[in-house]
Amino acid sequence: MARAAMGDLNRARASLLADLAKDVKDARVLEAMRRIPRERFVPDGERYAAYQNYPLPIGYGQTISQPLIVGLMTQALLLTGREKVLEVGTGSGYQTALLSLLAASVVTVERLVPLARRAEEVLGELGYENIVVHAVEETVGWPASAPYEAIIVTAAAPEVPRDLLEQLALGGRLVIPVGSRNLQELVRIIKTPEGAIRHNLGPCRFVPLLGTDAWPDAANS
Repeated sequence: MARAAMGDLNRARASLLADLAKDVKDARVLEAMRRIPRERFVPDGERYAAYQNYPLPIGYGQTISQPLIVGLMTQALLLTGREKVLEVGTGSGYQTALLSLLAASVVTVERLVPLARRAEEVLGELGYENIVVHAVEETVGWPASAPYEAIIVTAAAPEVPRDLLEQLALGGRLVIPVGSRNLQELVRIIKTPEGAIRHNLGPCRFVPLLGTDAWPDAANS
């Protein structure tokens, strides 16, 4: 990348982080976002907008989420650095990279094989080694590696999937958009011996989560 273009991206990143700091108060999350080259996770034609505070298309009807939402969701996981994290919806791999800097290990799953493979390639090129990427079909999550101290879902479900609650460790946190296909509430679930405690974190809008215990795939329904 040309030096002038890289300088423009660096200035845009600094401006974005200053803006995000108004709402994202976890310094570790902001520092991780500063370290990750978001431009590597978007298509070449969108790199000029990599540090704008809005979602960008990544193909196959999917997007890389708005940086503010990424920061807020990551902050809501209350990570200490010791957790094994499950990410449902690898997408571009940007959120995966962020989690890898803030947790001990990350298991991430993606239904769209081309996205899973592309994310795996970029993450490998950038040297993130504590991540395992799985391409899945109907299964929500990855039960084989459960339990997880934290689970993040980057697509919207009509309700909190029971399968994911079963994969969550006692005391673990699950952050997920819940609602209709068009508008959702971002929620955090904390699993306690007495049951699940829910915190509403604000409105959001995500692509639908497809598969078991989520939205049916229109192509197969």
